[in-house]
Amino acid sequence: MFKSVLVANRGEIACRVFRTARRMGLRTIAVYSEADADALHVREADEAVLIGPAAARESYLDAAKVLAAAKATGAEAIHPGYGFLSENADFAEAVAAAGIVWIGPKPSSIRAMGLKDAAKKLMIEAGVPVTPGYQGEDQSLETLTAEANRIGFPVLIKAVAGGGGKGMRKVDRAEDFAEGLASAQREGQSSFGDPRVLIESYITRPRHIEVQVFGDSHGKVVHLHERDCSLQRRHQKVIEEAPAPGMDQATRDAVTAAAVRAAKAVDYQGAGTIEFIADASDGLKADRIWFMEMNTRLQVEHPVTEAITGVDLVEWQLRVAAGQPIPLAQEDIPMKGWAMEARLYAEDPANGFLPSIGRLDHFVLPDDIRVDTGVMQGGEVSQFYDPMIAKLIVHEDSREAAAARLADACREVEVWPVKTNAGFMARCLDHPRFVAGDVDTGFIAAEEGALIAPAQVSARALAAAAGQIGLEADAAAFDAPDNVLAPARAGLFGFRLNAAPQAHTAVHHDGAAHALTLSGEPGWYARSSSFTVNGDFGSAQIYGEPGVVVVDGEVVSTLSPDAGRVLVFDGGDVVEFHRRKSSGPVGGSVSDGGLRAPMPGKIVAAPVKAGDAVAKGQPVVVLEAMKMEHALTAPFDGVVAEFNVAVGDQVTDGAVLAVVKAADAA
Repeated sequence: MFKSVLVANRGEIACRVFRTARRMGLRTIAVYSEADADALHVREADEAVLIGPAAARESYLDAAKVLAAAKATGAEAIHPGYGFLSENADFAEAVAAAGIVWIGPKPSSIRAMGLKDAAKKLMIEAGVPVTPGYQGEDQSLETLTAEANRIGFPVLIKAVAGGGGKGMRKVDRAEDFAEGLASAQREGQSSFGDPRVLIESYITRPRHIEVQVFGDSHGKVVHLHERDCSLQRRHQKVIEEAPAPGMDQATRDAVTAAAVRAAKAVDYQGAGTIEFIADASDGLKADRIWFMEMNTRLQVEHPVTEAITGVDLVEWQLRVAAGQPIPLAQEDIPMKGWAMEARLYAEDPANGFLPSIGRLDHFVLPDDIRVDTGVMQGGEVSQFYDPMIAKLIVHEDSREAAAARLADACREVEVWPVKTNAGFMARCLDHPRFVAGDVDTGFIAAEEGALIAPAQVSARALAAAAGQIGLEADAAAFDAPDNVLAPARAGLFGFRLNAAPQAHTAVHHDGAAHALTLSGEPGWYARSSSFTVNGDFGSAQIYGEPGVVVVDGEVVSTLSPDAGRVLVFDGGDVVEFHRRKSSGPVGGSVSDGGLRAPMPGKIVAAPVKAGDAVAKGQPVVVLEAMKMEHALTAPFDGVVAEFNVAVGDQVTDGAVLAVVKAADAA
């Protein structure tokens, strides 16, 4: 066994690999960009090497710099993690040529499965069923259009070198095909350096089923059962689980056997995942499940497989890379209970899921479940990398118990000022369709209205805000000399003869004022106070200390980032109250028609120009940031009055990219 390992990656995957490597007594080495100088994975490694500027192309994707770091530190092995160089066959060959152990499959296996079109042909030869479609060499617009028409709409355009939902576009109508193709090709070129695509028939009720496989250098290949990753948004997985709901043993046997055949067809070694698409319109059936692609690396969702099998997949990777055999026979790999994982993204569901960047001033995650993360309080969510900041993983005896526990864990998340999808995921997990196992890849799009945080603020959140204000006043009174009421409390609570003091105040949320009345005796750490909100919500007991308010026996976390605001963490969402009237947040598309950059990024497409007529919802400018494209659309029918950028421009957060004037004002 080698004695040291360099992880050619960042964030939570680097921290995850380090955890197992340390347990096995290996020296750990990190690489980092200038943007990650204070990152958690750098702090957790025994040694760390700066390899370049923030942009991934100049740091984490620069194979020569990673190899130079390995040589300089005496690293005996390189673990690529996932993303970046993990499926780069040339890099794998360069690592081996340098005399360093590559913790991954053979370069020939990566190449065989790295291009989706070639992989499908190989799977057909191996007797693995594949999705109907086109994976030819002719990439002309005419040929691709003709093939899409032959297959029949809707179709799915996929970058042949793609992964993680990038370079993938669903097209419903023939007239939209050229635009969808151009967007997929751009993203494929940007993310993978390859604009080529394939086209597949779009399954109307698709389920995403995948099988974890593992091979060693002694010719043995096993599977570690299946996962279901159907809960997706824009082809990005959100919640994963193992095993797959509704799969009977006969179907499981057929799918896992096909996955093992696929791995053997490329003489696979190490951890890999065979991904299938299933037509769930009539339940899961073996003859309606087709091969999609193989990921020749560890997957983001590998913890759910670890939970049901009890296997440390990273340890298996390290041992197999060192030439050792797979530790267990197929029949000895258990499948116990049910596991689920939720991906915590730095994004704003209420604002079209736009990524959210910045400093993590407040960052609290549940402490009674498995949490894999690569960030910490005080750290930074950067514009340069993937917006996933943590994974929440649970394991229970049943699917119902796992969903309930994971929903509770999502509700416990507290992050500020960066926005997250925690509350959104809790509502997904609570949704009756999800609880019943009625899931497919269209679930989120179909149920989005019920999954986004409600616009109306809850009585519970208002009560917590009231409690926070009262408790702050109590704290001020307690800290005053001789326990005389401090000005803060004196200005809030009024004296009443033969009655408890009473306070009248108000908080503002999204421009609406909410009147609060509190009454009760002060008593720091031991006070109770009834409240009335807007005269409608009755009363409840509130007690605790600033930052921890108990409303009707339930703990609610609060935060006062400054004198003008109170934040309430309510079910995974953050409700922001202003003590004075506020104009509220400004979105990317505002009432005056100005389209502002929601974050720093690069302009990659300009479908219109100044003077063009546009319809509400029509893309006006496309921004690339955090490895994804974001289309800014017309807020109403009108005319493009201003267009202030060009393709290739780098823009700052809040920059006005274009202005749309209403048709009657143009």
